[in-house]
Amino acid sequence: MGIRDLIKKKDQVDGRGGVDRETLDRLAGPEFTFIRSDTNTQEIIHPPSAPRDQNNFLSTKGAGSSPSSRARRSLDVFRPRSRGSSTSSDGKDHHHGGHRRLSQRLHLSKAPSKSEFVPENLPQINVCSAEEGGALGRGAGGAGVVDKDAYEGQWEKRATILAEANERGQRRSRSPSVASHTPSHYSPSPSPSAEVSGYRFYDDVDGSGGGNGGHGNGGQKGTPPVVSSKAIDDMIQEAIRLHEEGQLEQSTRLFGRLADPLGANNPLSQVLYGLALRHGWGCEPDPERAVTYLSAAASNAAAVESMALQAGLKKGGAAKGELVLAIFELANCFRHGWGIPRDPVAAKQYYETAANLGDTDAMNEVAWCYLEGFGCKKDKYAAARYYRLAEENGNKTLGNTWIWKDKYNPTNSKKK
Repeated sequence: MGIRDLIKKKDQVDGRGGVDRETLDRLAGPEFTFIRSDTNTQEIIHPPSAPRDQNNFLSTKGAGSSPSSRARRSLDVFRPRSRGSSTSSDGKDHHHGGHRRLSQRLHLSKAPSKSEFVPENLPQINVCSAEEGGALGRGAGGAGVVDKDAYEGQWEKRATILAEANERGQRRSRSPSVASHTPSHYSPSPSPSAEVSGYRFYDDVDGSGGGNGGHGNGGQKGTPPVVSSKAIDDMIQEAIRLHEEGQLEQSTRLFGRLADPLGANNPLSQVLYGLALRHGWGCEPDPERAVTYLSAAASNAAAVESMALQAGLKKGGAAKGELVLAIFELANCFRHGWGIPRDPVAAKQYYETAANLGDTDAMNEVAWCYLEGFGCKKDKYAAARYYRLAEENGNKTLGNTWIWKDKYNPTNSKKK
């Protein structure tokens, strides 16, 4: 996706106003009957937790032999024990822990899904109710109509919480190579060239003082984030023009200057500079520093949105587009392991948050997460919901005609 397409997506965002039975059956695990036979005999092998005599794990059908005489042939692989323990001694306490599923005995159960970049108290929002109430796509509407602005406000609050959690997680996991570039809060941009240093920034134009004097603050936090001003907007457009004309080095330098947290500290420029670092547009690829700048963009935009929400605005403030772009690109980093270890749980949560704030690419990505079970349990109903939402908003994925089957309607997903 080109830079201009990213800007269009941000503008579109700013202007916007249950598990299936098949999955449950698969998780439950099938039942097995283990039979061992030779020319003359046949044995049915019972797992330790089977509702039978616990001393009859390896009884030959129709035979009266004792289990002790066949202990050496035991296939009791479902419960760890010492080499010296016998089948009969194990039978004394097999019921103590209760029955366990075969998947647990074979250690196939998944570990609890957690991420240090997703707080445990992250608000859970009922998407199904919102869809039926008309807050998403072609909802049924009616008596249970959901306030769309209030609904989006909930997701914006969720996005600000994720941005704060991401900032804390980045501080803990930041590698020494990245930290060595970091004077305080975030990694600074490279030293500007003579050409770029000729540009005048918002504080020089508006007379708010200081220029880039934040560089001399001896390790203090950067300047407050500035979402937009005429001077910054003009320079962003100039950087985009340079990028589209193939002058990638000059474009990236200008984005870096605008992104500097001790300078302009502009969230949109931090997103674009982070993408340049991640993909090597006019510079050496540096995925770790890219994550640093994307995190800066998310944190700065979240600060603006938090103030707007606290002031009583239902849909937040002027940095919603920047926040959504940053959250989506961080999700891509978590998914692919760009500059940070792969984290499916974080990727899915960040994608879903961006999707519910209007990012159509995120709608398709979180649908894929639900379809494949990436960072969550498989849920074809949720996948169909987000694929439908993306298609209704103009981002269709070819070959997804199955999502329009009646069985994947929201009302049918509750019956399953």
